Amino acid sequence: MFLGTHEHTIDEKGRLAIPARFRAELAGGMVVTRGFDRCLLIFPLPFWSDLTRRVSALSLTDEDARMLRRLLFANASEQEMDRQGRILLPQSLRENVDLADQAVVVGLDTFIEVWAPDRWREIEERLASQGPRFDEQMRKLGI
Repeated sequence: MFLGTHEHTIDEKGRLAIPARFRAELAGGMVVTRGFDRCLLIFPLPFWSDLTRRVSALSLTDEDARMLRRLLFANASEQEMDRQGRILLPQSLRENVDLADQAVVVGLDTFIEVWAPDRWREIEERLASQGPRFDEQMRKLGI
């Protein structure tokens, strides 16, 4: 389970240190790809395999399904951690989400998001201002 928000540096080679508490779940490898809100997504290989199976089952005649495939697969990069727990974030992915020398790594239970710090602050502001909207979601969950 991936939880919490962690600030990390990106070195001059484009390597990001994975938070220590996330490393065991990613030891078997991972996939990094573009996210939906100008962030990167990191999926452990078992989750990625399940996700790709479900996305690949979508109809090729559905334009939205084709666009989702392009978003997820065209930019995907399989990664393994080095001995220091770092992964290489490909330059094209870093550029797409405006990552420079700092990143915010956010655990979202089954996967991870990687944000440019200024974009993450914008998300936090949106969360703070939209809190009441989530009351209904919680009610739907019976909470």
